[in-house]
Amino acid sequence: MDLRHIPAIDHHAHNLLKPEEIGAEVFSRAFTESDDPVILAGHARNSLFYRRGIRNIASLLGCDATEEAILGSREELGMEKLAAKCFENAGLSTVFLDDGFMPGRVLPWEWHQRFVPVRRVLRIEYLAETLIDLEDDFGAFLDRFRGRIDPPSPEVVALKSIAAYRTGLRIEQTPMEAARSCFTSLKHRSPSPEGRTRLAEKPLIDFLIVQALDVSAKNGIPLQFHTGLGDPDMDLRLGNPLHLRPLLEEPRWRKASIVLLHGSYPFVREAGYLASVYPQVYLDMGLAVPLLSVSGMRAVVAQLLELAPVTKLMFSSDARMIPEMFYLGAKWGREVLADVLVGAVEDSDLSAREADSAAEAILRANAETLYFDESP
Repeated sequence: MDLRHIPAIDHHAHNLLKPEEIGAEVFSRAFTESDDPVILAGHARNSLFYRRGIRNIASLLGCDATEEAILGSREELGMEKLAAKCFENAGLSTVFLDDGFMPGRVLPWEWHQRFVPVRRVLRIEYLAETLIDLEDDFGAFLDRFRGRIDPPSPEVVALKSIAAYRTGLRIEQTPMEAARSCFTSLKHRSPSPEGRTRLAEKPLIDFLIVQALDVSAKNGIPLQFHTGLGDPDMDLRLGNPLHLRPLLEEPRWRKASIVLLHGSYPFVREAGYLASVYPQVYLDMGLAVPLLSVSGMRAVVAQLLELAPVTKLMFSSDARMIPEMFYLGAKWGREVLADVLVGAVEDSDLSAREADSAAEAILRANAETLYFDESP
C-alpha cells in the first residue's frame, strides 16, 4: 500500500529555526525531547530514531549516512534549497504552524509559504505571556486576550494549549478573582532570564483555557491540547488526556472540537477511548511518529484505531527546528499508516476499499473537514 500520492495536511508543526541558530548541536537536538547536555552529547545519537533518520536523510540528500556528511550537504545547499527539497519530498498540501515554540529564534510563518501553504496555530499561553508584558490592568489584559482569539486573525486555523507542560490537564473553572490575583502576582514578579513573563499559574491558565473553550464552541475553532510526552520540564503524569474528562462532560463546550496531540503517548489507548465516546474529541499521531522505533510507531497508530473511528485520527509531523523533520514525519506517517491499514485488511477489520478511504481520511480529509468545513 503506497500512500505517497495523497497530499497530506500536516495539522500541527512548528516554525524552522533561523539559519544563524542552527549548528551541529541543534541538528542532534531535533532527534530527542531531552535538552540535557549528557543526553545530547552521547545518548541521543544512539536512539533508533536517530540511526534510522540519518540513513533516511542521507538518502534524500544523496550523501554518506553520517552526521558529518549530512551537515556538509546541508551547508552546501543552504536553508532555502534544503527546505525546498524537504517540503517537496514530504508531499504536503498545507502545514499548520504553532509559532509559540522558541519565539525569537524561528523564522516567521510567512517565510514558510514559499514552499507550502501555511496556516497558524495560536498558542494561548504564549499569547497571554505577550499581553501580560504589555498590560498592567487585568481587565485590559483580558479584553486584549479575548480580542485576539474572538475571532483570531484570518490566518489562524486553531487554538492550542500547553497546559500539560505548565500545570496539567485537569482544567478547572476558575473564578475571575482568582485569575486576577494570579495576574497581579505575575506583574510583581521578576522576569525570566530571557526577559519575559513565563505563565505557570494554574488558576490563570485554567481561566484562559475556559475563555478559549467558549470561543471554540461559539466559532467552531478547534482547540489543540498537548498531551503525553514532551520536554522534561513537564510532569508526564499530568499529561494523561483522561484528566480532561470533566471538561469533555461539560454541556457548555459540547461544540468545542478538542484535538489530543502526539497520540497522547504513552497514554495511547486512553486517547483512543476518549475519541470513541466523545464526539468532539479528535486524535493526532505526530511526534510519536517519527520519534519512536518503527514497531513503536506501528503500535501507536494501531492502538489509536483499536477503538477510535478512522474519522477521528489525523496526521501531523510535529516537525520543529530543521526542515528534515517535515520530511521524516511525512515519510513515516505514510509508511506506518499503510502498514497498519494493510494489517487491518488482513485481519478483516477493513476491506481494501475501506482501507484506501481511511488513508485518505487520516492524511487529508479529516483535517480538511475539522478545520475548514464551515457548515453548521
